[in-house]
Amino acid sequence: MDAIKELEREQLRNDLPTIAPGDTVRVSVKVVEGNRERIQVFEGTVMRMRGGGLNQSITVRRIASGVGVERTFLIHAPRVDKIEVVRHGVARRKQLTFLRTRVGKSATLRERRTS
Repeated sequence: MDAIKELEREQLRNDLPTIAPGDTVRVSVKVVEGNRERIQVFEGTVMRMRGGGLNQSITVRRIASGVGVERTFLIHAPRVDKIEVVRHGVARRKQLTFLRTRVGKSATLRERRTS
């Protein structure tokens, strides 16, 4: 078991910001198209966080052309180039599935106060 944990520890990223449900994040993902590779940015609200360690993932939701799009990203995957926190939102629950029924201004969360 220690050998497995040691391998996982080597693959963990240490350049990640602190992310919580309700935050608006900008995730840069490497996308392969044919023989070219480019970076695609996906910006939205963190709906939920799951797992721990190497298997930790976040589900990000955004509205694209009036349709809600959710993508799940493994935080420590090599496909994820970087994650930036745009704003910190106030959330009192772990999973924000109630945002699926909301559109527009009611789907935005209050910003967390920093002092």
